[in-house]
Amino acid sequence: MAGSGSAHLRGDSALLTVRDLVVEYATDAGVVQAVSGVSFDVLPGETLGIVGESGCGKSTMGRAVLRLDRGTRGTIEFDGERIDQARPQRMRALRRDMQMVFQDPVASLNPRRKVRDVVAEGLVIGGVPAAARTERAATVLAQVGLDEGRFAELMPRQLSGGQAQRVAMARALALSPKLLICDEPVSALDVSVQAQTLNLIEDIKTAYALTVVFIAHDLSVVRAVSDDVMVMYLGKVCEFGDADLVYERPAHPYTRSLLDSVPLFDAERGFAGPALDGDVPSPLSPPSGCRFRTRCPRAAELCAVSEPQVREVRADQYVACHFPLQDTDSGDPPNPTTQHASGR
Repeated sequence: MAGSGSAHLRGDSALLTVRDLVVEYATDAGVVQAVSGVSFDVLPGETLGIVGESGCGKSTMGRAVLRLDRGTRGTIEFDGERIDQARPQRMRALRRDMQMVFQDPVASLNPRRKVRDVVAEGLVIGGVPAAARTERAATVLAQVGLDEGRFAELMPRQLSGGQAQRVAMARALALSPKLLICDEPVSALDVSVQAQTLNLIEDIKTAYALTVVFIAHDLSVVRAVSDDVMVMYLGKVCEFGDADLVYERPAHPYTRSLLDSVPLFDAERGFAGPALDGDVPSPLSPPSGCRFRTRCPRAAELCAVSEPQVREVRADQYVACHFPLQDTDSGDPPNPTTQHASGR
């Protein structure tokens, strides 16, 4: 495991390979470090869930993978081909196999085009004949649960949020991609529609043998669809591993705090655990050492002077923490000073 942001590196078997990805933005106030040295692999046919608070860099990373945002440094390989330096013409061809579903379904659709034309716009760019485009649009609309006869002539403004998201998915599926990146695809939808959309994503993943990167801030949503989970904080990877392991035996204090913030049905308890103290630091000036240390109950002097490296804590689970949670930990914060002195 090389590098402070490395996680679950699988090499030649991966469909998507990201190494040491850095995305920075120059602003009047300084340089924003949106993504800072993140590495990960996604195997064909798997779903990687990426989770974290708003501003942690997860959406920026998803856009950078498709070159919608340019990475400052790092490499990206898709299906064995380096794409981080691909010429624009080559990227246009590659994006047939790499599609994205965005957070705001209505805003992601061209308001001046009918649904049929929105779904077929990628086919137009690809030079597909008109008759074939119409047939393909009808097919994928049916696959996402929209009747072509009823919806094809509608404008995006005439659709509900759930219907608009289905149209966005149909547009992505029209090109029969290998990789689908879903950026907060259900956050703008009602709870009842969220469940339908998640089921739909699972159905189309199976039907098209898709590899999926699913980005969200809601841990319950991520667990429902993911094989692996990557937890991010302030541009860095905190934890990565098998979804069941990460949820049932979290190793990073930040992962634990996210799980503790989930509301419970028990009104007297309210939440699973105590609320996380403090605010996320500014990405213009992130903390030294571990970026989570300013909010971490386990933080010690070591955390301020040394950035933790991603390391394997158990089979198929990796964490970037000097003092990771252990199976024997109680609910109380440990004494990191004592741990450090004992060599942990």
